[in-house]
Amino acid sequence: MAKKGSIIGSWSFLIGVVLAVVLGAVGSINQTITVALLILGLVIGLLNVTDKEVMPFLMAGTVLVIVSALGSSVLGAMPVVSRMLAAILTLFVPATIIVALKSVFSLARN
Repeated sequence: MAKKGSIIGSWSFLIGVVLAVVLGAVGSINQTITVALLILGLVIGLLNVTDKEVMPFLMAGTVLVIVSALGSSVLGAMPVVSRMLAAILTLFVPATIIVALKSVFSLARN
């Protein structure tokens, strides 16, 4: 049976990605949604990534953050895509930072 934290982390990931894509497409990203995406990103980083998933998550998360940041500025002429990428960026930056910090503390501990 899955741990409670992993279930919460999995649902946070799913809800966060769906919110980022749908609300980015609709165009209703406001301060409340931004805060919700940030909180979901923190929950994803804290609860969803196990020790053996750290390096793949950091690699994928870093690539996703870089591509989302560059893509939203390059695709500025397409506001729907730009908003979706900005919302994905808002979700994955805190998750990637939390996982990177957990990794650094794990390395320092060993």
